[in-house]
Amino acid sequence: MMGSISASVPLPPLEMFFFPFVGGGHQIPMVDIARVFAAHGVSSTILAAPSAVPAFQKSIAGDQRSGRLIRVYTLQLPENAPSPDADMSAAPFTDTSALQEPLRELLLERKPHCIVVDMFHRWSGEVIDATGVPRVVFSGNACFARSAQEMMRIHNPHEGLSSEFEPFVIPRLPDKIVMTRSQLPHFHKSPPAGGNQPPGGRLWGPDKNLFGVVVNSFYDLEPKYVDFFRNELGHRAWVVGPVSLCNQDVKDKAVRGKDSSIDEETCLKWLNSKEPDSVLYVSFGSLARLAPIQLLELAHGLEASGQNFIWVVGKISDSDGNGEKSEDGSWLPDGFEERMRESERGLIIRGWAPQLLILEHPSVGGFMTHCGWNSTLEGVSSGVPMITYPISAEQFFNEKLITDVLGIGVKSGSIEWSKWDTELREPVRREKVEAAVRALMASSAEAAEMRRRANELGKKARSAVEKGGSSYADVEALIDELRRCKRN
Repeated sequence: MMGSISASVPLPPLEMFFFPFVGGGHQIPMVDIARVFAAHGVSSTILAAPSAVPAFQKSIAGDQRSGRLIRVYTLQLPENAPSPDADMSAAPFTDTSALQEPLRELLLERKPHCIVVDMFHRWSGEVIDATGVPRVVFSGNACFARSAQEMMRIHNPHEGLSSEFEPFVIPRLPDKIVMTRSQLPHFHKSPPAGGNQPPGGRLWGPDKNLFGVVVNSFYDLEPKYVDFFRNELGHRAWVVGPVSLCNQDVKDKAVRGKDSSIDEETCLKWLNSKEPDSVLYVSFGSLARLAPIQLLELAHGLEASGQNFIWVVGKISDSDGNGEKSEDGSWLPDGFEERMRESERGLIIRGWAPQLLILEHPSVGGFMTHCGWNSTLEGVSSGVPMITYPISAEQFFNEKLITDVLGIGVKSGSIEWSKWDTELREPVRREKVEAAVRALMASSAEAAEMRRRANELGKKARSAVEKGGSSYADVEALIDELRRCKRN
């Protein structure tokens, strides 16, 4: 009888800390991951510098109202210490080391079951490991890109080629993935002194103290690469996405990240006036600063295609890629905005846009994207095929997954990797933009097949996060393993 009574006593909630990076591409999914674990009964605490607290608090307000155990904890900076930049466009090398002492003190005081930390807090491994708290890392990448980059680091297949544009095959991957040197991040071509590890430090090499990694992806999207990442490369990985799907209502989607520069009613009214699958959504993320010449070519290509579009114009670099240019529209073709407004064929948004709300609308039938992983996964989750326009980071690897492995995208012709804040040497010209838009949005058999595959993946994405799905099971598996680890 006593055993029966004790067995029915509910376990106290697992306590997990989440330590996001400051840039939007990593910050937004990490907050969503904390919300996902809270939905599974975990007591989730998001750690933040003072400047980031208001945005994080806004993101979790709905979860708190529904009774979930989630909160934001402010890491108080030492006196006179500079606050890490909390802007959504903060660069990957933003220094956050002022937070290490308050983090260490908190971990020693609270001893959570686990801390999930972003890879770009490069200093955090030793600080966390010294406290004895299990450390799980979030990289922001898919298993495909991570596997491809590790094979590049180990085998260096790009060495000894005759030109930047000579193709080579990445060794050992389940599919034949062909790249050129021009598409590689600079850290692959010129490793930093003292080693050939790309940004992320020990995450890319052996790290015996690491408990594992969480991946914002889902098994049915990249099954061969989840298996390769776990079995061939030996990473303990829990694949828990798409975490953006935790945003269920319109308000959640409208306020995700930053306040939108267009209200959701205006945006939805414009979309509601369009036929299903007739609108192309164009966005290059929060980090890239596109040069005026690139934007001019895009405008000409979009207009020539005759397609309805929503174009989110982010930060604009000046002509040499240093600094930023005015967003007054001087880079657009003469009369472009007026023609788009009068014809109601194009909606131009300057600044932040409610991307989830747009992508999930029935009138949106395509997505021109820089292939950042968050945008890629949000496009997949919405069942929308893509035009790939990679620029920086691991985006050229993501392009290969979209077009060559999954078959749900058309390449724009972007072929040269560039730092996020510098101008591409050769922009994609208007003729290629027009051709890519027509190929994706056409009524051809090839376009219909891409839409069918994208739609199927969208359904699988939603199934993955529901009870009985692969991502739901991986969240539960990590929780169970952390409980066992605590008991032992």
